[in-house]
Amino acid sequence: MEPDPALVAEARAALVREIEASGARQGDPAWRAAFEAVPRHLFVPYYYVGVGGGYERLWGEDPDPARRTRWLRGAYTDAPLATRVRDGELLSSSSQPSLMAKMLDELDVRETDRVLEIGAGTGYNAALLAHRLGDDHVTTVDLDPEITESARRHLAAAGYRPAVVTGDGAAGCAERAPYDRIIATCTLKSVPRAWLAQCSPGARILAPLATGLIALTVRDAEHAEGRFLHTPAYFVPLRGGSARSPLEQHVGGLPRKVLQSELFRFLLELTAGSLDPHEALALWQREGRPVRERFGVTVSGRYEWAWLDDPEGPYVWPL
Repeated sequence: MEPDPALVAEARAALVREIEASGARQGDPAWRAAFEAVPRHLFVPYYYVGVGGGYERLWGEDPDPARRTRWLRGAYTDAPLATRVRDGELLSSSSQPSLMAKMLDELDVRETDRVLEIGAGTGYNAALLAHRLGDDHVTTVDLDPEITESARRHLAAAGYRPAVVTGDGAAGCAERAPYDRIIATCTLKSVPRAWLAQCSPGARILAPLATGLIALTVRDAEHAEGRFLHTPAYFVPLRGGSARSPLEQHVGGLPRKVLQSELFRFLLELTAGSLDPHEALALWQREGRPVRERFGVTVSGRYEWAWLDDPEGPYVWPL
């Protein structure tokens, strides 16, 4: 059953206002038009909300009109929505729209750019890209065939037909290369070399790494470098590889207040396997509790490292 068009229009306009109130979009006004045009509810025909240690499913075909309205309004809130849950584990989600807007703006696309998205999710982000750049300029990849099939359906229902490819996102999508921009909607532990090889010189890669967003400029197939944005970012890991978490490290003895600091947790995540957590704390305090923008990543040949302030050191950690 189709939702009330007036309610959809009201909810979509409210979402655009929420995104703008968050301060997420400060650059390209074309993204406002994309969020105004792309109907998010078509990409989340159902989703899960946390209740009492579990999940409650909301869906657009619920026979209860009140629950259908709750589903629709929830689809247009500025919040991430859990879309695939298995055995209590979150497998896929529709990201928070204001974070999506921030990432799309930071991608700094030009009209002719070809974009590769890693992590198809619901297809909503690919639809925003396709609205901005055209179907032929957008490729989205996901490892799970169920995810790509549902993303393809959602995109078609909304009137968009970018290339939706089932495959390992870490391998990119060579048959559609080269790309001018790559955007990932899943957390990396390192930058896949295949991406650099599929990029045009000067391409931009924007991806979650640790609990931040790294913006890399690609020089060639062997070299890329860039800094983290100030924005925190929490995404499900890129599947097909292992993900690290500071929660898996031994952090006993560290002050609770320190562990509650988002910036310190970012440093823990970024240096996992290279720095003992107590060494990380000493560095963090010695360097004046550095913000994300002071950190960066360099890829050079088969080497890749994170750094504080200067890629040449003294503070560098292999990824």
